[in-house]
Amino acid sequence: MLAADHRLTDPDLFRAAGRRGRRAGSRTLVAHLLLPEGQQVVGMSGETAPARVGFVVSKAVGNAVVRNRVKRRLRHAVRPSLGALPPGSVLVVRAQAAAAAASYAELSDDLARCLDRVGTHGQEAR
Repeated sequence: MLAADHRLTDPDLFRAAGRRGRRAGSRTLVAHLLLPEGQQVVGMSGETAPARVGFVVSKAVGNAVVRNRVKRRLRHAVRPSLGALPPGSVLVVRAQAAAAAASYAELSDDLARCLDRVGTHGQEAR
């Protein structure tokens, strides 16, 4: 379980991260990172707000049991990376259908690889 201040629940921020955030994908997931400098969404206070994370796991991944298992694994995998995210940033992790058959280690590796690609190393990508 993520702490309440790290949970992303605002639908507008989900949309903003998906549309304007930097994106990196893998076989099992796609990560969208919206940094506070480039965001125009009302309600975010920038540097003082902690990084927030949201998950999108559609029915294409599987039934409710499988979707919840994927969400739990992703939540657990993203927890160590919260400190590395810039303050005020918004991360949306979208699971692909292949995430249903992936192990925790595969999901964790794919998430780390995607976060590395959308991080500050790839600023010129968007």
